[in-house]
Amino acid sequence: MPFSDIVGHGKQLATLRRGLAQDRLHHAYVFLGSEGVGKRTVALSLAKAVHCLEMAQDFCGRCVNCVRIESHNHPDVRLLGPLPGKKDISIEQVRALERELNYRAFSNRKKIAIIDPAPLMNFSAQNALLKTLEEPPAGAILILISTSAGGLLPTLLSRCLRLSFAPLPASAVIDHLISRRGLKPEQAELLAAMSLGSLGRALSPDLEALARKRGAWVDGIASLAKGDSTAWAAFAEELSRDREEALGFLQWLEWWYRDVLIYLATESVQEICNLDLIENLKPQAASYSLKQALFLRSQALITTARIRRNVNRRMALENLLAHVARLH
Repeated sequence: MPFSDIVGHGKQLATLRRGLAQDRLHHAYVFLGSEGVGKRTVALSLAKAVHCLEMAQDFCGRCVNCVRIESHNHPDVRLLGPLPGKKDISIEQVRALERELNYRAFSNRKKIAIIDPAPLMNFSAQNALLKTLEEPPAGAILILISTSAGGLLPTLLSRCLRLSFAPLPASAVIDHLISRRGLKPEQAELLAAMSLGSLGRALSPDLEALARKRGAWVDGIASLAKGDSTAWAAFAEELSRDREEALGFLQWLEWWYRDVLIYLATESVQEICNLDLIENLKPQAASYSLKQALFLRSQALITTARIRRNVNRRMALENLLAHVARLH
């Protein structure tokens, strides 16, 4: 599976391939974008291209190094996330990673560390990593993966090359589902619409449950009214019961206001992720200005970062939904 088999993200891949060709890869990257759009896939693909034994500036997916990287078993490619049973990435994990990056690579190629999701590094861990970014080990590449910049220290971000990954166009998801998965066009179109630009979600068996949730979320947002604090407090209470449910709602809400912005700016349904909900989206879009929709999208991102930092979920969601109700 070479770079050409990756769905979408042409500009981001071109940047990375140019760095490979010129042997000028940056010492640190931050990949930003919604869940399931391919950030980790691209990060692992870059690691494979660096270590592939069969291809130069690309990867075969079949050699021993590619296979070991795919199975997370390569000595020079490290994936860092929360330990089992833990909610965050600790300073001890980051310090251990720093020591590893200063060792000589087994392969005589670059050592690569992928931190996913990077916002789960606690404050101390992020500060510890900052010291590494200020004096990067020779021959090492760090890749931070996050849904947004909100959960990362500004000083950390300033030392990374930022690559933003947008949701995939529905047409790209449809083409993949038809050509590589053998689905019928009508089935592919429905899955693409419900996936919100995420190929990973389009292939998930839980998509039907997501469809039911989106319908309830649209109704919940539409029912909020200015001054009715009882309604948004009840909605926040319901969403806050489960952390993953709350994060799923916030990710959808970010995409919802992205679609609102696209429709307001173009009056076109092209590139809209919630295509199957367009009749719900149009009247909501009519009630917002571009500035208001952009503000609400930014609030969804900020609330996501707050919840990932383990602030009180109900209070964070109440604050967000109060903004939504005020601008309705």
